[in-house]
Amino acid sequence: MRRRRSLESAEDTNEVNLTPMLDVVFIMLIFFIVTTSFIKESGIEINRPESSEASPRPDAQVLVAVSPEGAVWVDGRAIDAHQVGEEVAGMLSDDGSVVIQADRASTTGLLIDVMDRLHEAGVDQVAVAANRSGR
Repeated sequence: MRRRRSLESAEDTNEVNLTPMLDVVFIMLIFFIVTTSFIKESGIEINRPESSEASPRPDAQVLVAVSPEGAVWVDGRAIDAHQVGEEVAGMLSDDGSVVIQADRASTTGLLIDVMDRLHEAGVDQVAVAANRSGR
């Protein structure tokens, strides 16, 4: 009898306890999820103009893109230029901001029209994106 008990206890101690490893993996997963930054895309490829005074604006809540063909895109969806104000105003929080990415070949009139529609809808924080050029 005595010998049987010692064999059973030896078998129990040979098992690998996976709980600490699973805890570490779970904590690493939570860390990577929390620290991941999500990049917002406008939906189309834009050739932005260059400016020596361009500064980064990471807090943009909504991206509006103006293509060279005159199409307006909001967060990856093509919309009518006349409805851009209502669409963006519904997506913004109280302190949200909008960045307009106008292509270098797009018309200035369409850019101004989009900005006017945003201001009419009550969007106050509007910026135009540009690439920073070296001096």
